[in-house]
Amino acid sequence: MELEDQWWKGQLAADIYQALRYKELKLPSFKGQSPQLNLRRYFADLIAIVSNRFRLCPTARHLAVYLLDLFMDRYDVTVQQLHMVSLSCLLLASKFEEREDRVPKLETLNNLGCMSSMNLVLTKQGLLHMELLLLETFQWNLYLPTAAHFTDYYLSIAVHEGDLHDGWPMTCLEKTKLYMAKYVDYFLEVSLQDHVFLCFAPSLVAAACVAASRLILHLSPTWPPRLQRLTGYAWENLIPCTEKLLIAHDSDVKEANKQKCQQPNQHQQQGQTVYHTSAQYLNRTNAQYPQQAPQPVAAPNHLPASYLSHSTANGPQSINTQTISTSLEPKSNIPNRAFQVSMHYTCAAPCFDR
Repeated sequence: MELEDQWWKGQLAADIYQALRYKELKLPSFKGQSPQLNLRRYFADLIAIVSNRFRLCPTARHLAVYLLDLFMDRYDVTVQQLHMVSLSCLLLASKFEEREDRVPKLETLNNLGCMSSMNLVLTKQGLLHMELLLLETFQWNLYLPTAAHFTDYYLSIAVHEGDLHDGWPMTCLEKTKLYMAKYVDYFLEVSLQDHVFLCFAPSLVAAACVAASRLILHLSPTWPPRLQRLTGYAWENLIPCTEKLLIAHDSDVKEANKQKCQQPNQHQQQGQTVYHTSAQYLNRTNAQYPQQAPQPVAAPNHLPASYLSHSTANGPQSINTQTISTSLEPKSNIPNRAFQVSMHYTCAAPCFDR
């Protein structure tokens, strides 16, 4: 852990970060003009499902969705072809971001349960043709920064021993860092599910994920000077994006509580987790929270509401979306969720217990 902290504080990490920020300025524009834009969330979920099945890194998943967004923005593609495009984007992104031995193989992909449910069989020739088309579309440039490329750098100072929780000193810095990382990962997944986040620079989305996580965890000041210096974003710059993340979070909390209330014998359970609506804190710029009795803070043991968990009336009619979800994660005990991002989260944040 000490060596990892030293790495992020080193000049090499700073140089990589500056290179990403410079590259960010030259990203292709997204116009949101695809005729299939209403299906975008469905295919983003499909990429997430396959990505999590092969345990690909977040940068590969985010790059794959970004490639899909750019491709859909330029071409009118049929729904059947979009399945091939989505998987080809994931393969290209994994080849760019992952080790060679972690890139999904053709045979393994075809053996996935979701492939049969989509009546889709990938061929080597078909994938090569699609990958070449994608590479030509992007002029063979896959060096496209996403929000996932910035979060690790920001997380290196996202939590400091001088931060306060509800006006009180933290009892365990390492556990607080752990929950911060989990919340940032959750908000990153939220940002994948709506093309509106493409209106913001990837580095700003990453900074907003950190800011939203600090709000949820009741850490103060909300946006300390060290984060403003590192990211280059003032609190006022982050409010529009952070607000969208928190609205999605509150919607997920309501959905999670609704499902929780529907479970049998729920009234017999003790120690209910208290969920906080976070949008109310947005206008409290760098405010110190008043000292009050500590309250449990919910870890993100729920997932962003997924397109795949909804009725297929708004998606491809020929696809059994429930089969896509269950065939890859047959042991999942979370109903109506397309992919498990937070399966390791617990219900409460023990780092704040006193």
